[in-house]
Amino acid sequence: MNLTLEIWRQEGPNTKGRFEKYKVEANEHMSFLEMLDVLNEDLIAQKRQPVSFEHDCREGICGTCSMVINGKPHGPMKATTACQLHMRHFKEGQTITIEPWRARAFPLIKDLVVDRSSFDRIIEAGGYVSVNTGQAPDGNSIPVEEQDSVDAFDAATCIGCGACVAACPNASAMLFTAAKVSHLAKLPQGRVEADERASKMVAQMDKEGFGMCSNTGACSAECPKEISLDNIAKLNREYLHASLADA
Repeated sequence: MNLTLEIWRQEGPNTKGRFEKYKVEANEHMSFLEMLDVLNEDLIAQKRQPVSFEHDCREGICGTCSMVINGKPHGPMKATTACQLHMRHFKEGQTITIEPWRARAFPLIKDLVVDRSSFDRIIEAGGYVSVNTGQAPDGNSIPVEEQDSVDAFDAATCIGCGACVAACPNASAMLFTAAKVSHLAKLPQGRVEADERASKMVAQMDKEGFGMCSNTGACSAECPKEISLDNIAKLNREYLHASLADA
């Protein structure tokens, strides 16, 4: 299948970017990133600069293949990362527009690559359990309600890709932060530091320059792991409890 790609090219964070058009021939069985590999091989053969994009596992786990495809984070398929998207979902002769995440807290590095280390700093602020949780054989020694276990696991599936930020009109990181707070708050090991965790992670999120949550629900709709908006409600309750405890 023959395709036209309109790709955002930008040499660095302080240079002016622009869209450039490319022609590429792809197989319908290729993944989206394999199609970009074919394009880059062609560009290198022509002694032209290849398109920079980030990738690692190519299995929908690492969250690094962050790009907006035809206006949608990770492309048109629901619950799918860009690396899991296949070319059979596009049509012969179609024009595909590809651009990076657009958020002040995700400064652009080059082309389709952005700096998502702001997420790392939110985690460093409190997204962990620092109390003694025992050795591996002690994992079942503390009873956990089945629904709490299921909810915690569902929240923990967040891969930190940033699609929620890219989809939000305010570039909010509430869904990401909520998932990280919620999955620990649901477990007894995480309750010890619950108030401190919520306060510190929200404070760091605001410090990074993310916008406020506007409750449009676009974040959850575009999340490749379908993280529920219920986690944002949980974060709000945790943050309110922490605020009252400090009062």
